[in-house]
Amino acid sequence: MTRSTLNQWFRSAWPPFVAVLLFLTAWEAAVRFFGIEAWILPSPSVIAREASNSAESLWMHTLSTLQLTLIGFAIGSAFGLLVACALHLVPLLKSALYPLLILSQNVPTIALAPLLMIWFGFGLLPKIIVITLVCFFPVAVSTMDGFAQTDRTMLNYMRMIGAKRTQIFRKLEFPHALPSMFSGLRIAATYSVMGAVIAEWIGAQKGIGYYMILQKSAFRTDRIFAAIVIVVALSLLLFLLVTLIERLVVRGGRRGEHSEGGEAR
Repeated sequence: MTRSTLNQWFRSAWPPFVAVLLFLTAWEAAVRFFGIEAWILPSPSVIAREASNSAESLWMHTLSTLQLTLIGFAIGSAFGLLVACALHLVPLLKSALYPLLILSQNVPTIALAPLLMIWFGFGLLPKIIVITLVCFFPVAVSTMDGFAQTDRTMLNYMRMIGAKRTQIFRKLEFPHALPSMFSGLRIAATYSVMGAVIAEWIGAQKGIGYYMILQKSAFRTDRIFAAIVIVVALSLLLFLLVTLIERLVVRGGRRGEHSEGGEAR
C-alpha cells in the first residue's frame, strides 16, 4: 500500500470516525446528565462493559450468525447472478418473469419467515431460504442493469464482425456488468446479516437474533445494544470484504487488459 493510498484512506476515514466519537460522547453525557436508567437507555460505557463481561457468550452466538450469513449470502448471490444471466440471455423469459421478480419484493421477509418454518421446520434450510430471498434481488437487478448499459458501439461492432451470442456475453457484456454486479453484492452483503437475524428471531437455538430475543425478555437493554453493535460490525465487515474482492477482480482485470494492449502495440 503506497503512501498516497494511505493518505487518501485517512482523509476519507477520519470524518466518520470523528462523527461517531462525538455521537458516543454526547450519548454518554446525556445519559449521565439526565440520569436515565440503564434498562431504558444504557450509556456506551455500560454497553462496552457488559459486552466485555458477556464476551464468551457473544462470541459463540456471533460465530453461529456469521456461519449462517456466509452460507445464505453465497447461495443468494449465486442465485441472483444466475437469474440475471438467464433473464438477459432469454428476452422472452425476462418479459414474463421480471415483473414478478419486482412484485416478489413487496412481500415482507418477516411475513414469509413463519411460513418457511411451518413448511420446512426449524432447521437450517428455512433460515438459508430467508437469507437467499433477501440477497438475490439486489444482485439480480444490479447485474441486469449492468448488462443493459453495455457499450452499444462495441456491441454493434462485435455483431458486425460475426461474434456469436455467447462470445458477446463472455467478452463484452459480462465484464461490463461487473461493477454493477459488485454494487448489488455490497447491498446483499449488508442485507444478509439482517436476514440471518430475522431468521433467528423466528426460530433458532443460537445466534445473535436468538440472543437478542432472550435479552429482550429479560429487559437487558445493554446486551441488546451490544448485539446491535455486533450486527453492524458484521455488516461492515462483509461490505468491506466485497469491496476488496471488487478491487482485485475489476481493477486487476483492467490492469491485465492494459498490459496485453501494451504488448500488442
